[in-house]
Amino acid sequence: MNWHPINAIEQLEQIKAASFTTPQVIFKHSTTCSISRMALDRFERAETPLNVDFHYLDLLNFRAISKEIATFFQVHHESPQLLLIKDGECIYDESHYGIMMDELISFL
Repeated sequence: MNWHPINAIEQLEQIKAASFTTPQVIFKHSTTCSISRMALDRFERAETPLNVDFHYLDLLNFRAISKEIATFFQVHHESPQLLLIKDGECIYDESHYGIMMDELISFL
């Protein structure tokens, strides 16, 4: 999986704009949480769909960006959390044990 790190709030506008041509996935990861590590590992082991951009946020180092994602895409903040952005909007979000590639693919 080719992750694009999110480390600036300005990237959210770029992700939103890109979502009009290519689905965008944001994975918010807490590097100190075992549930988050398990969800990320399980997600990365699954077959990756084509024509999707995957973005990774280390929410401990970029907490302000994590909070802005919740506001910007109008979702409740969770950790870990997976968001699917299409046509400028978050059409799917899941957290904790619910993060599964199969579920994501069903929304693509």
